[in-house]
Amino acid sequence: MPSMYSFSVPIFQRGLQNLSAYLDKIEAHAAEKGIEAEELVSARLIDDMLPLSGQYQRASDTAKLTISRLAGIDAPRFEDNETTVADLRERLKKTQDFLATITPATMEGSDTREVTIAPGGNKIVFKGEDYLAKFALPNFFFHVTTAHDILRSRGLAVGKMNYLGALG
Repeated sequence: MPSMYSFSVPIFQRGLQNLSAYLDKIEAHAAEKGIEAEELVSARLIDDMLPLSGQYQRASDTAKLTISRLAGIDAPRFEDNETTVADLRERLKKTQDFLATITPATMEGSDTREVTIAPGGNKIVFKGEDYLAKFALPNFFFHVTTAHDILRSRGLAVGKMNYLGALG
């Protein structure tokens, strides 16, 4: 039976790698179009949604906070002040560095660990397995998908295979 580790850490790592690859595409697109890459970093799908930088921040937060909650360890804290491609690259690197410290043993017992969150002030208590499956992974992919959609809406040549990343 697959472990909580295998359904979390490698999935987050892959999604963050895909977000990192998008940063290369942002730089290439900006150079080709003669625009500043920061225009894309601050782009939104619609006014009341977070900009691309916010999507990266929330994907990073979801990955590190999910693992810390499930493993019962402290997560690194980031300021949410990224405004450039270089800033976003650094944030992804710090998140990946944290995830690289996690082992399957770190996650032992996390399937039954109680996890309490309070989105929008509403307290929700999950069993670890339910938290991962019903909240954390959908939340992570919401932000990765929204980042992808922002870039598509700005004319970047990113498609389904970019979203899925290297298969195999």
